Amino acid sequence: QVQLVESGGGLVQAGDSLRLSCHGSGRTLSDYQMGWFRQTSWKEREFVASISRAGSMTSSTDNVKGRFFISRDNAKNTVYLQMNNLKPEDTAVYFCAAKYSPLFTTDREYDYWGRGTQVTVSS
Repeated sequence: QVQLVESGGGLVQAGDSLRLSCHGSGRTLSDYQMGWFRQTSWKEREFVASISRAGSMTSSTDNVKGRFFISRDNAKNTVYLQMNNLKPEDTAVYFCAAKYSPLFTTDREYDYWGRGTQVTVSS
């Protein structure tokens, strides 16, 4: 069992940056591909970015490319999402997720989820 706890959300202005963190416990996160997703009350959950177990491969959705960067520190059992040049449409609850997968995959089915952290971007 993996427990995930997100932190780092908040209220910022358009153009600002935030770094989200996701700390895992229960298992070492180096065994898991990690992902970030986001959801608003009026949209389905949306994939944001993912990173392979060793951190050598990443993937992100087109509307955050060049602005959001996923990284991980397996020694700290933590995954990060650096978000730059935030826009009002980035407002959402951001979730961290873990997927047990030996190979990096674009499959969006993940095994464990955190409770989320709210990011609000004002214009």
